[in-house]
Amino acid sequence: MKVGVLGAGQLGRMLALAGYPLGLRFCFLDPAAGSPASALAEHVVAPWGDAQALTQLAECDVVTFEFENVPVETVEMLATRTQVCPGAKALAVARDRLHEKTAFQELGIPTAKFAAVDDAAGLASALSEVGLPAVLKTRCFGYDGKGQHVIRSAADADAAWRALGGQPLLLEAFVTFSRELSLIAVRSRSGDTRFYPLVENEHREGILHLSRAPARNLDPAQQTRAEEHARRLLERLSYVGVLTLELFEVGGTLFANEIAPRVHNSGHWTIEGAETSQFENHLRAVCGLPLGSASARGPTAMLNFVGHMPPAARVLGIAGAHLHDYGKLPRARRKLGHVTLCGASPADLEAKIAEALALLEP
Repeated sequence: MKVGVLGAGQLGRMLALAGYPLGLRFCFLDPAAGSPASALAEHVVAPWGDAQALTQLAECDVVTFEFENVPVETVEMLATRTQVCPGAKALAVARDRLHEKTAFQELGIPTAKFAAVDDAAGLASALSEVGLPAVLKTRCFGYDGKGQHVIRSAADADAAWRALGGQPLLLEAFVTFSRELSLIAVRSRSGDTRFYPLVENEHREGILHLSRAPARNLDPAQQTRAEEHARRLLERLSYVGVLTLELFEVGGTLFANEIAPRVHNSGHWTIEGAETSQFENHLRAVCGLPLGSASARGPTAMLNFVGHMPPAARVLGIAGAHLHDYGKLPRARRKLGHVTLCGASPADLEAKIAEALALLEP
């Protein structure tokens, strides 16, 4: 079976690495030459709307995508010629924060107060409705902390509008949370579902820094609630594949932040730390194969390397460490790789995390 993938970044690279043992073949479409997945499979370098490139991709048995900034029209066109999983409906909801938050609201999933902002007058009205502090965000194309501006007082509103105005925006109430969590879920073509343990995430400058799986001191009721939220989304969107639900823990409540209709950075730990990785389960789902177990093998952490890679020998000198180098050129704020750390116990894992963090010191 041949899998077409829209996007050829590190997520696509890890999909290919998970798919080859299953006997799958791959074709990637990405406008950027030399993307991480290009070293592993056929890579068509062309714009998203290129007719010849899309004809080539449509020859695949199934098409999926590795990030949500693909035009919905591209997915809709491909869906008329081959199987596309997840579908255009899921992509349209996930790539637009207003549609995303509205879906949460309709499904009874707790979320911060929000309001659409289309112009400067609309921002003033939204601030009155949502209150302060608040976060002004682009509705589309924001990731890793990009396209956001915190408004702490009325005096900040003009600067926020100057920074982001002129495009569809969303204002959200600022959520004071105790920690950030994420749930990796997967649904098959037949509707079978699996849920990985909730993951605890730490960010630096809006970029995921460290994930611990399972999350520490987790109330089983929180896992159950998160799974209920994700199940409603999967069913509403007729979803096939991996979907990630990002959450804020606020007291005893889980507030939905956003969803990603794809494999996710906070699920990289599953490659070594779960019975079946998120990448393999995504491929199993979109290819119509039975899903694998999403159980954790033990305490696991994932540390991102952003901007520069430490020497491989030093990383691999940590017992239980598994290095993933994406083959990217170093650049500020760019994810270049990660290390997965597997511990015999929570205390052992924390010791290994400390060793890995020391490698990031100048």
